[in-house]
Amino acid sequence: MLNRPTSVGCKKQATAPSGAVSRRSFVAAVGAATAVGSVFADPMARVAHAAGSDRVKIGLIGCGGRGSGAAMQAMNADPGTVLWALADPFVDRIQSCANVLSQAVVDRAQSDASFKDRFDCPVERQFTGIDGYKQAIALCDVVLLAAPPAFRPMHLRAAVEAGKHIFCEKPMAVDAVGLRSVRDSAAIAAEKKLSLVSGFCWRYATPERDVYGRIHAGAIGPVRSVYTTYNASGFRGESPRQEGWGEMEYCIRNWPYYTWLSGDHIVEQAVHSIDRLAWAMNDQMPVSVNCTAGREMRSDRPVGNNIFDHFTAAFEYADGRRGFHTCRHFPGAASDNSDYIVGTTGMATVNGFQNIQQIVADGKTWQSDAKKNDMYQQEHDELFASIRSGKPIFDGTRMANSTAMAIMARMSGYTGQPVTWSHVWESKEDLSPTSWAVDSMVPPTAIAVPGKTKLL
Repeated sequence: MLNRPTSVGCKKQATAPSGAVSRRSFVAAVGAATAVGSVFADPMARVAHAAGSDRVKIGLIGCGGRGSGAAMQAMNADPGTVLWALADPFVDRIQSCANVLSQAVVDRAQSDASFKDRFDCPVERQFTGIDGYKQAIALCDVVLLAAPPAFRPMHLRAAVEAGKHIFCEKPMAVDAVGLRSVRDSAAIAAEKKLSLVSGFCWRYATPERDVYGRIHAGAIGPVRSVYTTYNASGFRGESPRQEGWGEMEYCIRNWPYYTWLSGDHIVEQAVHSIDRLAWAMNDQMPVSVNCTAGREMRSDRPVGNNIFDHFTAAFEYADGRRGFHTCRHFPGAASDNSDYIVGTTGMATVNGFQNIQQIVADGKTWQSDAKKNDMYQQEHDELFASIRSGKPIFDGTRMANSTAMAIMARMSGYTGQPVTWSHVWESKEDLSPTSWAVDSMVPPTAIAVPGKTKLL
């Protein structure tokens, strides 16, 4: 068992607001708040009344690689978009993101003059510190949520209560308490008629839409079982500790390796394949899961990391069907990211990276000829089109459900116990620190032991 850090310190940013932020305060505060800034009663109307002409102000929360990519895709999606505010706990991440995006806009403007106005984010609208997101959200029409997953519930709640349209990267939570917060925030978003697009990008891939649409239309008969894989070499390596970093900053900069920040790789990464499992099952949810998991080859760096390196989960459905998922991080081992769907009259094989969307039925093999699109860009194209048209997109239910499936599998893998669908929604599991303040404790980083770790 690894030693638990006893205290943390975080390099203070010059513009960081003071005060602790507790996720629990967001979870407890259910209900719609009055929107901040220049928000009209109808949030769709404030940017949709002059399609293609009005500026749509974008705020990016989380300035890592995924956040920078999402911001560029949002700027590409509509000629009226402008990146207006940035927020990240660390000033160097903001500066790097701003430099990359501003240069990308300059480069694009060489061939498209309209791009010269799509980055307008001076330092006074770049907010550092754990709670800098609040200021960025207040200034924008659309919010892109791309910080580490542990922050997603609080960021989503703040954006929804402020009446903002949202792109929400996956996963949406890392534990049961966060999951319930996301469910409640999604309900508020639906009530407010906000567009809420999730980062489950395969749902926006044209060939996958084609093949799954045919499956749902009966091309292989009723689906009886689904098997998905996400076998990969692992995450990037450690971000080595720098002078002045406390335990909290070190952990956040290495967030994929800590369950309390990422949910483990089955929740943070392989959830894509679990989402496609749910898609194949027409988004009917399982009643329970049994999962075998462990650490076979995981390095001890970053310090105190506690995630596993393999999971094999079996989901059971009320009508007796089964869904299976396996994922692993074994450097040097074969990779695979495939879906195998078995129906009563045929089967389908899907691998988007290899452009396989194949159905075998009635002695015939069909392969989708749908043109491959940029699914990441498609998410944003449809998000901003929905805002302009006043017809909101709502991914809230399925994004919460797919995240729940991944979390319940992680719970089962860590404890060696079956976990029911009702249990994951009622569980007291809360992996977050009591406070994100620089002098607070970070959560325990003990490595789970199946059969000994208790199911909460």
